[in-house]
Amino acid sequence: MTIADIKKTTEQKMQKSIEAFKNDLGKVRTGRVHIGLLDHIQVDYYGSMMPINQTANVTLIDARTIGVQPWEKKMVGVVEKAIRESDLGLNPATQGDMIRVPMPALTEQRRKDLVKIVKAESENARVSVRGIRRDANDGLKKLLKDKAVSEDDERRAQDEVQKLTDRFIAEIEKMLSVKEAEIMAV
Repeated sequence: MTIADIKKTTEQKMQKSIEAFKNDLGKVRTGRVHIGLLDHIQVDYYGSMMPINQTANVTLIDARTIGVQPWEKKMVGVVEKAIRESDLGLNPATQGDMIRVPMPALTEQRRKDLVKIVKAESENARVSVRGIRRDANDGLKKLLKDKAVSEDDERRAQDEVQKLTDRFIAEIEKMLSVKEAEIMAV
């Protein structure tokens, strides 16, 4: 393994951490409704667990309501139960073969709770990025110990890994502040 390999894999892993953080932020709902909110809900579809969007059409009925229409009539109750038991705190209502999922308005306290959740997610993402940095630095030290690189090259590479880390942590901070403003906007 070379310094270039270590830097490349480090950057790729940090990018994956950012993507995971972005997905986590997408699950935290704000005042706006979007159909991606239900994506992580799993439905028992004939004995196997499947995402809700693979068993039903998920659409926006209006600004505060999501419509879920299962492809099979007998799945209506199963899908409704999966939505009700999810961690989103939603109360779906069935009308024929259409499930209406109204989004309750966010209270000030709920908004503050959501901000705490988002901050915890951002801290997890920062810890992940720092862990990747540590692994990269360990790899660089191993190269130095094996006399595959000079001390100067190892030091330079560590500085570059630190710059990568700083760049990704700044990106996490930026995403956090945008999401915080979005949550607190009434």
